[in-house]
Amino acid sequence: MGYGIRLKIWGDYACFTRPEMKAERVSYDVITPSAARGIIEAIHWRPAIRWVIDRIHVLNPIRFDSIRRNEVSGKISARTVERAREGGKVALGQSVTKERQQRATLLLRDVAYVIEAHFELTGEAAPSDTAEKHYNMFLRRARKGQTFHHPYLGCREFPARFQLIEGEVESSFYQEEQEKDLGWMLLDIDFAHELTPRFFRAIMREGVITVPKMTQGGE
Repeated sequence: MGYGIRLKIWGDYACFTRPEMKAERVSYDVITPSAARGIIEAIHWRPAIRWVIDRIHVLNPIRFDSIRRNEVSGKISARTVERAREGGKVALGQSVTKERQQRATLLLRDVAYVIEAHFELTGEAAPSDTAEKHYNMFLRRARKGQTFHHPYLGCREFPARFQLIEGEVESSFYQEEQEKDLGWMLLDIDFAHELTPRFFRAIMREGVITVPKMTQGGE
């Protein structure tokens, strides 16, 4: 295991959409490991490292709200983008007026988590890419609040605030609850196998979810 970090993230709203819900957005009960990884990568990422989520501490009680939001009904296809990249004359824009639709969203409110994670060096690491170097880079950026892009909690309209944890982790609302089964949850996307989604059984014990490795816990 590489150098480990602990990061507190919180926000007013969050939506970690369940992929099985097609018509309306419904959030998982807590943040997914892939969303947690995305927040950490917004602070520091290089091709030389790969972030791995180890544990998720659920600090606040799980509360849901229901709202309706304007969204567009379609998306620009990958083939259209590829044709534009090759110099073809294609329209990449979308008409918000023509494609606008309202969708109900069951989202989370007043969320707070502590993410425990570590990184591993990849095959693209150069001799100068030491674990200590990237660890210190992350610490420096996290302490200063620096990001490559502003992290968000599932949807871009739900910004995430973050703080590096260098002392004790605060107590979870669920610290007295021995076990809570949150059902099947998205673990991450397996980029090595044609972007295959992998899932795991999320069991929260005393407010903490232990995240399995992709090769050992994914389904």
